Amino acid sequence: MLAGWEVKSLRAGKAQLVDSYILLKDDEAWLMGCHITPLKTASTHVIADPTRTRKLLLNKRELDKLFGAVQQKGYTCVALALYWKAHLIKCEIALAKGKKDFDKRHSEKERDADREVQRAMRSKGKDE
Repeated sequence: MLAGWEVKSLRAGKAQLVDSYILLKDDEAWLMGCHITPLKTASTHVIADPTRTRKLLLNKRELDKLFGAVQQKGYTCVALALYWKAHLIKCEIALAKGKKDFDKRHSEKERDADREVQRAMRSKGKDE
């Protein structure tokens, strides 16, 4: 459920889904952390909160599927994209699974090794 100024801002492409996620509670889905920048011309008479919590309108079957995956399988529900379909604004939702600790350590080791290789390549280029 969006306010009028939010729809106008989305038409202008002023939305960011960085660090946003879907909170499921009381048989409802809420979009948290989505930042919609208010337009100067559209929100003159309204106090606009760019990061307010927005309710997602899903049918019962979609909500049950999401609730089951989040509660039983330990997934997290995240928003991937906002897009227009005819006159409606749609939010693309995905179920994601977080990394385990050992996966995080492995990723850090790879990142450090790549950084060392880049340093060696730069220092070799300066010596020549």
